[in-house]
Amino acid sequence: MTGRSATATSATMSYTGAHELTAVRLFVAARALAEGLPPHRVGLLALAVTELATNTLQHTTTGGLVRVWAEPGRLVCDVVDQGTLRTFDRDMPTADAVRGRGLAIVARVCDEVAVFASPEGTVVRVRFRL
Repeated sequence: MTGRSATATSATMSYTGAHELTAVRLFVAARALAEGLPPHRVGLLALAVTELATNTLQHTTTGGLVRVWAEPGRLVCDVVDQGTLRTFDRDMPTADAVRGRGLAIVARVCDEVAVFASPEGTVVRVRFRL
């Protein structure tokens, strides 16, 4: 689960601040379309990656890295940072909760979500069926 396919070619973008979130969304959307993700699903991927990148910026001081590639039948996107391992629960926080919706949103809009440690840092890998 943790290794990327040896034959996969990924496109990568790093980010260090909130001023780059638009560029991250545009990068991910362009790569997803180029790899064959249906246009009606590109917005869901962009939403998920924006939530993950925002989480990185809120909880780390070093920024992060986004990596996108296609595997047979799936688009894969990693968001890598120096934060702690996260858990993804499909339960949405209560209406009066101040935080916690971002990761719940990611869990709901992606076909698969995995979190693991790597030599690069913490990796959140999301997958969408093509």
